[in-house]
Amino acid sequence: MTVQSTTPGAAAKELARREHTTSQRIQHLLHKHPALSPALILLLTVICFTAVNPRFSNPAALSLLVQQTAVVAALAVGQTLIILTAGIDLSVGAITILSTMVMATLAAENGWPALPALAAGVILGLAAGALNGLLVTRIGLPPFIVTLGTLSIFTAIALLYSGGQSIQNNRLPDLLNWTGEGFSIGRFTVTTGVLIVVALYLVVGFALSQTAWGRHVYAVGDDPEAARLSGVRSRRVLFSVYGVAGLIYGIAGWALIGRAGAASPNAIVDANLDSITAVVIGGTSLFGGRGGLLGTLLGALIVQAFTIGLSLAGVDAQYRLLAVGILVIVAVSVDQWIRKVRS
Repeated sequence: MTVQSTTPGAAAKELARREHTTSQRIQHLLHKHPALSPALILLLTVICFTAVNPRFSNPAALSLLVQQTAVVAALAVGQTLIILTAGIDLSVGAITILSTMVMATLAAENGWPALPALAAGVILGLAAGALNGLLVTRIGLPPFIVTLGTLSIFTAIALLYSGGQSIQNNRLPDLLNWTGEGFSIGRFTVTTGVLIVVALYLVVGFALSQTAWGRHVYAVGDDPEAARLSGVRSRRVLFSVYGVAGLIYGIAGWALIGRAGAASPNAIVDANLDSITAVVIGGTSLFGGRGGLLGTLLGALIVQAFTIGLSLAGVDAQYRLLAVGILVIVAVSVDQWIRKVRS
């Protein structure tokens, strides 16, 4: 009988080969399904914070989590579109506030009917996004510089137009306050604003996954020159992305009025950071061409879950910021690793 022996060196090489193969499989899996990673993180987050404080998973707490996530989740839809094209939008919050203050001021101060006032605010968001797109595609300025500049411009216009004053919901017509109304399913409360955000995800998600426009968005983000050579009108697609994003920010401004109970120029001061954080944690690559809205929604829920969970655990606000910062760095590091996947 022959006994096959294995040297320590050969065993070590075989173990390394198996570990490498497993790592590659995980890498390929995450590359193919970008939403898988944030889904696992959200599940672990809920389990851990429920173990620390059972109140975290109460229906009332979960409904509060969803309501507080709604506005940032809406903004993250537009941010996702732009990041998919390898850009970034720092004017998210400024456009949203400008749209909010215009629709509220027209209704409360200028006597406009609710529907035209709402339409004016949303159309203004579209125009602001289109301006960003025009500067990026026609003049050729980097998205970071363009949106950094328009951040200040739109913020100043909003403050000048509104006089820096908030408008309470009791001065606004029912249509503008409608996004704050809701209904209960047991102890779980759903607002109209949440339903509007869900509709945004469904519509834009369908456009990204089932239309030629969506395929072109991914192609432009992955390799603009290759997309152009294959017949994609890259500049037109890029311009449309910024316009659609601005439209979404205008709709998010409507949802913000219902959520905040007022139109305030000082609302959502962290909108830029929060929307980018949600997109990055959700698995969308900052280098463009990979990701999706499901991951973005999960990312927004993760950020808010961390905030509420750490608050219920009695953790100071500074450490909550620290936790979110670590999450962002880990998410970008994982993205860099996934991008190295070998076909």
